[in-house]
Amino acid sequence: MSWSDLLLSHAREHLIIALGLSVALLAVLIFLTQGIVQIAVGNPPPGLQPAILGGMAGFITTALGAMPALFMRGLPQRAEDSLLGLAAGMMLAACAFSLLLPGIDAGTALFDNKAFGVGVVVLGMALGVLLMLGLDAFTPHEHDKTGPCGPGHDRCGRIWLFVFAIALHNLPEGMAIGVSFAQDDMSVGFPLTIAIVLQDIPEGLAVALALRSAGFAPSLAFLVAASSGLLEPLGALLGVGLSSGLAVAYPIGLGLAAGSMLFVVSHEVIPETHRNGHQTSATIGLMAGFALMMVLDTTLG
Repeated sequence: MSWSDLLLSHAREHLIIALGLSVALLAVLIFLTQGIVQIAVGNPPPGLQPAILGGMAGFITTALGAMPALFMRGLPQRAEDSLLGLAAGMMLAACAFSLLLPGIDAGTALFDNKAFGVGVVVLGMALGVLLMLGLDAFTPHEHDKTGPCGPGHDRCGRIWLFVFAIALHNLPEGMAIGVSFAQDDMSVGFPLTIAIVLQDIPEGLAVALALRSAGFAPSLAFLVAASSGLLEPLGALLGVGLSSGLAVAYPIGLGLAAGSMLFVVSHEVIPETHRNGHQTSATIGLMAGFALMMVLDTTLG
């Protein structure tokens, strides 16, 4: 393939991603506007308070998880990959049991048709994937192993590239918490929040240790990793807002949060755990995390 053909292919790919991101952002804006109008007229969503509390819990546990980075430079790579696998398994199970299945139930009840119920959740998943695909392609960020990427990364300080990468990771988790509480259904919101809060501990530690291995001072690595958890209460506000307007926004919002989280797990977390030759340990961690979340959902939901 010639250079001109390669450039044309890349340009076409970025155009498709940009169009997809525009569609996803437009849909999010429409649903979010409906939620804001509802709040403005004095009818706030019933799940607003638990959503904020859930997001704050995610911030706190992220900070707690990052704290050991003040005293240690790293973990054995096998242990780190196993912990990230555990977090990935919990996120996958949370998507299935706390987002997709309740979304299908809500969509089926809304349309009185299971096919339509499934279809509206799949639409939400597609919007979530488009949103994350676009943000990943057009936001400058850096990962510890793969280096800087995204347009304009050469004009950003390294610390900001890491901050943007962490933000892309934590925002979908906060949105999932907000969406899960949008109908004030504790059987959906509580187990999902517990899962995200628990997996934020190894995730916060992994992020802080990655920053330390990249050369950041212990205190700065802790502060950046801990402050990344602030994206979870902000994401929770966004999630509860975009799922509280139109009735159809709730199942679509659940699908969108699931699609976003699935994208992060498949695109970032699992490849990271398989990059260092410890695939078996990471997979066992993933299975353990999935089983733990399944138990939590069936007993707490």
